[in-house]
Amino acid sequence: MRAALDLTAARWRKSSYSNQDGGACVEVADGCPGVVPVRDSKSPTGPILPVSASAWRTFVSAVNSGSLSSS
Repeated sequence: MRAALDLTAARWRKSSYSNQDGGACVEVADGCPGVVPVRDSKSPTGPILPVSASAWRTFVSAVNSGSLSSS
């Protein structure tokens, strides 16, 4: 069984890829060793997806290199 992730003091930040019109808004929280919590900024009390830090690094690297298709 996994321990619950305590995010009461989490500092959420919006992705630079999110647009200003409120669409495609992803937020991540900093300061959680080994995991990157991800949520939809339009639903801050909604579900949170915990992603391993190594998987997050791989994802960000793929986005930055342009190897992910937008279609």
